[in-house]
Amino acid sequence: MHQTKRQPRKMGWRFVFPALLLAVALSGLVRSLWLDVYFIPSESMEPLLEGGDRILVSRTDFQAEPIRRGDVVVFDGRGSFAPLSSGRGPLVDSTTSALQWLGLAGSDTTYVKRVIGLPGDKVVCCDTSGKVTVNGTALDELYVFPGDAPSTQKFSTEVPEGRLWLMGDHRSVSADSRSLLGAPGGGLVPLDRVIGRPVQILWPLDRFAPVARPPAPGPTTQNGR
Repeated sequence: MHQTKRQPRKMGWRFVFPALLLAVALSGLVRSLWLDVYFIPSESMEPLLEGGDRILVSRTDFQAEPIRRGDVVVFDGRGSFAPLSSGRGPLVDSTTSALQWLGLAGSDTTYVKRVIGLPGDKVVCCDTSGKVTVNGTALDELYVFPGDAPSTQKFSTEVPEGRLWLMGDHRSVSADSRSLLGAPGGGLVPLDRVIGRPVQILWPLDRFAPVARPPAPGPTTQNGR
């Protein structure tokens, strides 16, 4: 009887390690193909995303519908935004939009920003009313941090094919495409570097909420351009 009672316990423990390995493998598969979780250490996307938020990122949303103006994207900044974290002048203190995976393993080349210019767009700051314009039409940017100007830095750029012009919502603290004009890559992010779209704030619990995909903030044409 004594051995009969202990046998199931021994057999149970034999399955714990394989079960853990399977869970880790399945988690890795899900994260590599569909979903991932990131930690936001900064304020550059406020008020939408706050420092300390943990967000769920979908890797498949843009497969169903192409990227459009106004979308928030998580992307690999190597070759475009990476100079922000390379000690390049005063921008070393402005790497506030880098994301850290789960808060466990930092990544200084992954960022979150909002799409302002699509391939072929001409993006200019600013018109006589102080607004950013795309192809001559002013953007009504309701997502910009309260009290911030659309941009205090003047610029005029034409977005080449296969690239995106990106800006943070908290414009006064965001280092973004504006900061990298003239740098290698020019702050223009290749489309194939986009990882996915934030779809849910997971933590803290008092901010648990979906991240809605907004309508394009400016004029659109065929294929979202």
